[in-house]
Amino acid sequence: MTTVELGRRERKKLATRAALSEAAVALSLEHGVEHVTIEQIADAADVSLRTFFNYFSSKEEAVVAGDSARGDVLVELVRARPADESVMTALRTAMLEHVEDLAGDDQLDALRMMRRTPSLLPHQLAAYADRERALAVVIAERLGDDVPDDGSVGLRAALAAAVVMAGVRVVLLRWTDGGTRDRDVLRADLAEMFDQLAAGLDDR
Repeated sequence: MTTVELGRRERKKLATRAALSEAAVALSLEHGVEHVTIEQIADAADVSLRTFFNYFSSKEEAVVAGDSARGDVLVELVRARPADESVMTALRTAMLEHVEDLAGDDQLDALRMMRRTPSLLPHQLAAYADRERALAVVIAERLGDDVPDDGSVGLRAALAAAVVMAGVRVVLLRWTDGGTRDRDVLRADLAEMFDQLAAGLDDR
């Protein structure tokens, strides 16, 4: 198999996964997650039920997948920042750049739907945990730490990833619950969150 063929196959897999996730979100927004079936999601994405289970184990996992993918984009944005930037500067700049994707009307409706659906909470928490671990590895690399094959990192990298992800989660919850669609509000709150972290929470 050639590299080109492999690339095409991987792109097709990614496209199928995205189509299933988009269908799951659209149907859930229209009918509510509890009223959507896996069969409906597969039909909307024009794939078989078997194909659905090649990518997801449940409809809840499919609904949350798009948000997880956006988290992967954030991790890559941090990885792409200049090596001479401090960890906090790299995280702040990448996150504020990422706001443009987070703040679209469709994304906001999806985030609010996920926030208000208890059955999605375990899947969201799992996605946050995966994102935090991936971010900790990127931070460790920026710090020049050795990262073993098992992905374990030092305390500083682990703490930085955990604190930033917790801060982002708090800001997003405030924004999605606040009723505004103004991305400037989200951007300002994220900037303030990073300012608070940089200053230290015990700063008076």
